[in-house]
Amino acid sequence: MPRTPEAQAFFHAVYAAVQEIPEGKVTTYGHIAKLIGTPQRPRQVGTALKYLPSNTSLRHHHDNVPWQRVINGRGIISPRSQPEGARNQAASLQAEGVVVTTGALGELMVDFAEYGWFPRLLPSEEAAGVVPDDSDEDESE
Repeated sequence: MPRTPEAQAFFHAVYAAVQEIPEGKVTTYGHIAKLIGTPQRPRQVGTALKYLPSNTSLRHHHDNVPWQRVINGRGIISPRSQPEGARNQAASLQAEGVVVTTGALGELMVDFAEYGWFPRLLPSEEAAGVVPDDSDEDESE
C-alpha cells in the first residue's frame, strides 16, 4: 500500500512504540497515539497495526512488532472482520501469560489493573532523558 511520507513516519512511530510494550502487558490504541504525540489519532494506530507487513525482510513486520498487545480503551480485544482475528489475538496474549476473559456479550477482555501498561513516556525516551510534557494531564484513553 503506497503511503505519503507523513503516513510512513506515523506508521514507523506506531510500530516502534508498540515494540516497547513489555511481554505480558497490554495498552490501548489511544495510549500509543498519545505516546507518539498524536493523541487525537487512536483509530489510525489501529489502521497502522492492521497493515503491519508480514514481509520479514522489512524493518517492522508481523513477527517483530507485538501488535497483539494493543487493545481498545475498554479492555476489549477489538473485533475483526473475521471472528478468528480476535481469537488469534487472545491466543497470542495468552501465550504471553495474559489472562483473557469472556464478557457477558462474548467479548474478549483483558484486565488493565493487572496487565495494563500506561507509562507517561516510552522507555526509550525516558532512557534518553526526555522530560514528559505535563501540559496534557488528561489520562483518558
